[in-house]
Amino acid sequence: MINNCFFKMKCLSFLLRKKVTLLVPLRDNHSIFYGRKSILALVFAVKEINKDPNLLPNTTLGFNIIDTHISDVRTLESSLMLLSGQRLAVPNYQCEKQGKSLAVIGLCFFLVQITCGPFDPILSDKVHFPSVYQLAPKDSKLALGMVQLLVHFNWTWVGLLITDNARGETFLWDNREEMARKGVCLTFMLKIPPNENYSLFPHSEVMGILHATSANVIIFYGSDNVVFDWEFEKEDYLSYNKVCITTSQWDFSMRPNTLLVESFSKSLIFSSQRKEIPTFIPFMRAIKPAKYPEDIFLKTFWSLFFPCPLNEKQWKEEDCSINTSLEMLPLRNFDMSMSSRSYNIYNAVYAVAWALQQIDCKENYECLKSDNKLHSFLRNMQFNNNAGDQVSMDQKRIPMANYDIINFVNFHNGTEVLVKMGEFKSHPSGNSSLLLSRIVKLVYNFTNSTLTLHSVCSESCGPGYRKSPCEGQAICCFDCIPCPVGEISNQTDMDQCIKCPEDEYSNKERTRCLHKMVKFLAYEEPLGMTLTYTALTFFLLTVMITGVFVKHQDTPIVKANNRTLSFLLLLSLSQCFLSSLLFIGKPTSTTCLLQQTIFGITFTMAISSILAKTITVVLAFKATRPGSRSRKWVGSRAPISIILNCCLIQVILCGIWLLVSPPFPDADSHSEPEHIILKCNEGSLIAFYFVLGYMGLLALGSFTVAFLARNLPDTFDEAKFITFSMLVFCSVWVSFLPTYQSTKGKIMVAVEVFSILSSSAGLLSCIFIPKCYVILLRPQWNTQEWVNHKSYARGKHHSKAFPHAS
Repeated sequence: MINNCFFKMKCLSFLLRKKVTLLVPLRDNHSIFYGRKSILALVFAVKEINKDPNLLPNTTLGFNIIDTHISDVRTLESSLMLLSGQRLAVPNYQCEKQGKSLAVIGLCFFLVQITCGPFDPILSDKVHFPSVYQLAPKDSKLALGMVQLLVHFNWTWVGLLITDNARGETFLWDNREEMARKGVCLTFMLKIPPNENYSLFPHSEVMGILHATSANVIIFYGSDNVVFDWEFEKEDYLSYNKVCITTSQWDFSMRPNTLLVESFSKSLIFSSQRKEIPTFIPFMRAIKPAKYPEDIFLKTFWSLFFPCPLNEKQWKEEDCSINTSLEMLPLRNFDMSMSSRSYNIYNAVYAVAWALQQIDCKENYECLKSDNKLHSFLRNMQFNNNAGDQVSMDQKRIPMANYDIINFVNFHNGTEVLVKMGEFKSHPSGNSSLLLSRIVKLVYNFTNSTLTLHSVCSESCGPGYRKSPCEGQAICCFDCIPCPVGEISNQTDMDQCIKCPEDEYSNKERTRCLHKMVKFLAYEEPLGMTLTYTALTFFLLTVMITGVFVKHQDTPIVKANNRTLSFLLLLSLSQCFLSSLLFIGKPTSTTCLLQQTIFGITFTMAISSILAKTITVVLAFKATRPGSRSRKWVGSRAPISIILNCCLIQVILCGIWLLVSPPFPDADSHSEPEHIILKCNEGSLIAFYFVLGYMGLLALGSFTVAFLARNLPDTFDEAKFITFSMLVFCSVWVSFLPTYQSTKGKIMVAVEVFSILSSSAGLLSCIFIPKCYVILLRPQWNTQEWVNHKSYARGKHHSKAFPHAS
């Protein structure tokens, strides 16, 4: 126990002498620095109070300092010493009669006491901790502020080191929840045991993890009694090229002069905002070992940074006091400003003083023998300190902490400062804000290296790509997948691609949607123009052949095989060529209704005419036999009946099609990514294939009959030509079906037009071109004498070959 006599605070003519006790670790290297600032804040507050004539007049406020070491066990031992008043503490025994303290500032014990460390929600439970008052603001929004800072710099892949205690667990859960909302992931999480258990902690393994991790940003969160931060003084931290985000609880500014300042040039510290006490810096400048000769810890501290011997016998005032001051020390050794903890200690002492001021007591210490009287005043204490800040002891009115985000900067001239890079404002409603406006104006080590630093598991997916999570890994680890055709991503790191509207398509880079051009099989384009000219050419050719046949209608070759059926076939073929024009041009309701019906009926008429011609040839041959019953079918009645019946069936099929599900104009936006294809939708595919199937059935029947009649004797026998024409016809439409199904857009329409033209041209060429050749180029063959001569020769040959044929 260290009494205030170490500081020679002499009592003048005060009636009462009251004390407060500060619990602080003192007996290790870390405590020399950390504990020194806490003690100086206590001394400074007590001196101010004792000098103030309006606060505690006629009363001297003193203090005790108890060393709590860095061990929970030693801290408990020190607290028992405070209670019992003796070195070998005995619980529940009070041996000290004088110098008892009214309040304890520091750690948590069952006394009237004020804690100055970080706010702990557990201590707000007045059932278990009725005599504990906290001065630190609530830091429940700290995790939110740190995550907002990570998001600001796009650091989504971070590591976390916390103390293995209740406050560390609370911070962990708050951090994980906020990270999940903002898309930040933890690559690792390590819990550091506090106090004496740290000696069992595998420090080398932790440093190995820190060096090996792919994360370039590490969050440190701990409380006062954690010594892990001091391990970074070792040489292995000097090459630790990562950004540290921590709080002012891990006070890094006071370090031995052997530590390189670069070790902390990449640290971002969340420090609670506070106002400066005006007289604190002058007080710090005046501190010298000669002013407090009994303070051995001050001498130890002085000897570390000034040429002062540690041996007290060799200590001389002129050796260590002349031209020396705490202000001369660089920031890495000692910070002259009041830290958050020191500020809380300062307010704690004033809170006790104001509570004593309000107690109307003249029985010296005896009236304060019960803690309840001091409790009653502390519980509702509220005052303004010398910095103008309002201090409240009501735990329900403790505000949320606001933070300055600071960085340790070492300028080229050797000056070391803590630079404020931004701030984080906490609001209970949740609308907390992060302000980093000054950071872009700062040009120093941190700006050059950290602003360009990446800490991500996977590089961002640019526009045109989407994120695809990697199985078994965190959500921050992903692959970049290109958006499919018709979808885009116009932002970075999109989870899903956006589908373009029906009338738009994605550009090649998949970054924006472009309007589709409307296309159809137009007359103006080369394909449509070619098909149109082809259809008109074959139509004119059909008209010309019809003219030739009309002019030579009385010749044997025209009269052969039923002249009426030939003219009917030419008429239907001409209409087949013209029907193909309905498929070209912009589809309308009228053209869509007429396309398939006219195509189906005209082709049915053409095929049924061919079928009738073939049957006529067979009937005519059979009718020449004596007693044949086929003679009654020879003439115009049978062929016309065949044509009418065949066409009637097709008309019925087309009528049902138009009544049930007629064709209609449609826009195909899927066949070609960059275009909207206007076409006629068949409506009912079943009806469409029924029409085609019926025509195929007629064509197969015509081919079969013609094939069987190909060798019948006749001067101008059409059976061979019909056989070949139907073979061409069937080949075209058999090839049409798979081709039609495999094409899309206007090419599908072109395939159907081509099939119509090629099959019609095949019928025209195979049946009528040979006859035109005879009529125009071999007219001597187109006479009755030639027919009689050919018939006589064929009959004679037939008699020799078939002598018993009657």
